[in-house]
Amino acid sequence: MVSRVIRRIGVALGGAAVALCVLADARPAGYPAKPVRIIVPFSAGSPIEIPARMIAQRLRDAMGQPFVIENRAGAGGIIGTESVARAPRDGYTILATSCAHSTNVTYYRKLPYDAVADFAPITQVAVTYGSVLVIHPSVPATSVGEFIALARSRPGELDYASAGIGSPPHVAAALFASMTGIRLVHVPYRGTAVAISDVLGGQVEAMFMNVTAAVEFVRSGRLRALGISGPRRMPWLPDVPTMLESGLSGFDLTCYHGMWFPSGTPPEIVRRVHDEIARTLAAPQARRYLLDNGFVPVGSSPGEFAEVIGKDIALHANIAKRIGIEPR
Repeated sequence: MVSRVIRRIGVALGGAAVALCVLADARPAGYPAKPVRIIVPFSAGSPIEIPARMIAQRLRDAMGQPFVIENRAGAGGIIGTESVARAPRDGYTILATSCAHSTNVTYYRKLPYDAVADFAPITQVAVTYGSVLVIHPSVPATSVGEFIALARSRPGELDYASAGIGSPPHVAAALFASMTGIRLVHVPYRGTAVAISDVLGGQVEAMFMNVTAAVEFVRSGRLRALGISGPRRMPWLPDVPTMLESGLSGFDLTCYHGMWFPSGTPPEIVRRVHDEIARTLAAPQARRYLLDNGFVPVGSSPGEFAEVIGKDIALHANIAKRIGIEPR
């Protein structure tokens, strides 16, 4: 399945590159002539809204029409994403979502859309620093190495929380356990908030947590941070090393955030919106805003973003096989 997906990306990139080069200087006459919907397939307050709302405001200012955020949550982002796949190809519906767009290809048995063929990438807006492995302060470990040693001395006795099977905290923790040869017990919850609550209460020892959710708990001493899943340290937790620095070669899990049109949207509209978003992400004020909120700005081309998506699909297919996650 993954190989077919990657082949489709290659074909799509070839055609898109030609079309976009021909129309690079074109300006779609009269676009936008009415408000544009930006569908966020998660509930209000999800991390993707931070860059999406900033971009929506800048697009409104630059293009003279409202760009309106609509939350359509459900099924790990699938419901809102499907609504964009089925939307008219006229440039008035945009998808703003996270790496769930590509990971769902692996972790769901059958999607009601094709994550590659049904969408036209606009740009990768940003990439996260990854998640942070946190433990309850009662756990006698102050580093990744000490936690691994503790888990080896108590196989099957330490628990980790997640927002459900196949969720980013589950994938990160299961990969961590697999790479270090330790045996942890997975405790899946129906949602991140409940999972965090039980880690804070000490009912569960550990969790890979979104940095924006974890940072205040770590600073207040309610949780202890051991390691970062991404390749760079977080500016809010500068003393917390990455997993790579802690000796886990190859452990590098981050999440992209991006924007898409439905496939078949006129290339000149894709290019126009891409260019406005790229200008926004290059502005110092916008970059500082995103960095302060836990995102590293990107602003890639549609073709570059398509390559990121293809690599992420392949990465998670390999991870799922390694850690034994079956599609839902």
